[in-house]
Amino acid sequence: MNWKVLLSGLFGIGLLVAVLAVPILKGTDPHALPSVLEGRKAPGFLLDSLEGQTWSSDSLVGKPVVMNFWATWCGPCKQEHPALLAAARMYPEVVFLGVLYGDEPAKAQRYLARAGAAYPTLVDPAQRTAMDFGVGGVPETFFIDRQGQIVKKVAQPISMGEISHWVEAIQ
Repeated sequence: MNWKVLLSGLFGIGLLVAVLAVPILKGTDPHALPSVLEGRKAPGFLLDSLEGQTWSSDSLVGKPVVMNFWATWCGPCKQEHPALLAAARMYPEVVFLGVLYGDEPAKAQRYLARAGAAYPTLVDPAQRTAMDFGVGGVPETFFIDRQGQIVKKVAQPISMGEISHWVEAIQ
């Protein structure tokens, strides 16, 4: 047995484990990507809802907005849906919007008929709005204050407590 090769291999593996463990030990999520849009003006959009109503970012100036990107094929989106429904009912002064991501409007309409709807879902057919917001996957929720600035991006299923916290921050 060649001890030099064995020790070199063990040292390399140990070094790799140490490098990968440092973010976890520091309490940071190595998968969390900071949003470069936080603290900046939200991108503009002009989208139609599932009901055919046109929504413009310009019409939302002066109102706090919660914008949730979701899809019917997304399990975590279904997990957070009841919390978003409850929050939309609890905070009528806040505009809640869903944005359909990579999905068919007919599927979204069927899902919402079963699961409930308390706010409009917008169709983003070419995913341009999602790209402008830097959406990397779903679910992602953006909290936008009355001045149109993104205060927070949450890129995971969101809880009622987290929604309440960030809604208070944008009002």
